[in-house]
Amino acid sequence: MKLNLTIGWLYPQLMNIYGDRGNVLVLQKRCQWRNIDTKIQYLDLGFDHKKLQSCNLILMGGAQDRQQQAVSEDLFRAKKVLKNLIEKGVPGLYVCGAYQFLGNYYMEANGNKIGGLGIFDLYTKSPGDRKKRLIGNAAFKSTDLDYTLIGFENHGGRTYLGENIKPFGKVLKGFGNNAKDFLEGANYKNSFGTYLHGPLLPKNPVFADFLIQKALEVKYKKTIVLEKLDDTLEENSRIEIAKRLQIAI
Repeated sequence: MKLNLTIGWLYPQLMNIYGDRGNVLVLQKRCQWRNIDTKIQYLDLGFDHKKLQSCNLILMGGAQDRQQQAVSEDLFRAKKVLKNLIEKGVPGLYVCGAYQFLGNYYMEANGNKIGGLGIFDLYTKSPGDRKKRLIGNAAFKSTDLDYTLIGFENHGGRTYLGENIKPFGKVLKGFGNNAKDFLEGANYKNSFGTYLHGPLLPKNPVFADFLIQKALEVKYKKTIVLEKLDDTLEENSRIEIAKRLQIAI
């Protein structure tokens, strides 16, 4: 039986300011090289919820405030469907603004709380000063994958995790969720939130394969072993980046 996956890309027109399309391309190519068929569902404003329900892997990127405001109301329409998929273990990668949307709320500088989807047990606060953005090359160690992820962060919000969610990993270089607790991102079941852009997956093929593997296992309800690919080029690039960041990977 030939394997296949449907990848849902939430708001590709509006939530794609940091090159997050690269994450979709990496998943497509790594599946193609293994003879796994992929279908991309482009889920823009007003999308049919049945299309989201059909997805085996979900991606959503980041954007500026104006775009995020446009997406916010539309995303709440899909809360029930998205929450159900996440709770069932359908894997996903939610970057920056998408990561914040999944939390309980976003607190503006004036103390006003903007409600989130409440799927991830976390909240985000504005620093109140646009000049206090957390920007730069970053790296963190994922404890679940025993793997160092490398990327670029650029965010103003400070995110704090609750009791019912795990961090994606521990910061090795950069700021992470809030520049205080040395934690980066969040991991709930098979869904991951992160502040790393760049895009993330081209620099981190092991994590890309982890998402593919989990998506296939949830869909087909059996253990999946992916064919090994030659990642020499990617790993050499990672080693060079790590040297520049002065970290070990």
